[in-house]
Amino acid sequence: MANLPEWGRHVIEALRGQVSRSPDAALGELIEELEGYLPQAEPGPDHLGFAVPLRLRSDDGELRLITTLTSFATATDITLAELHLEAFLPADAQTADILRTRAARA
Repeated sequence: MANLPEWGRHVIEALRGQVSRSPDAALGELIEELEGYLPQAEPGPDHLGFAVPLRLRSDDGELRLITTLTSFATATDITLAELHLEAFLPADAQTADILRTRAARA
């Protein structure tokens, strides 16, 4: 991973938001543990906070991915109401090209 400090902070901030909306002691403990694994990092001048690309190194070049989250908060089925889907999408043309090439090889 090319940007562990930034991506890790982004994930932890999302978890903090979840805890603030729906307090959960176990999730709070997990957040504390995860923070111990992350190197210190100060956000740079281009840091947006809500949109941090996941940057991964590969043999074909660096991949830059953005994530989308979907939840079913108004579902009447309790199982479906707790379902959250996450998808990673190419953040730029170079990443899209690399992923298409890798898919064609598979």
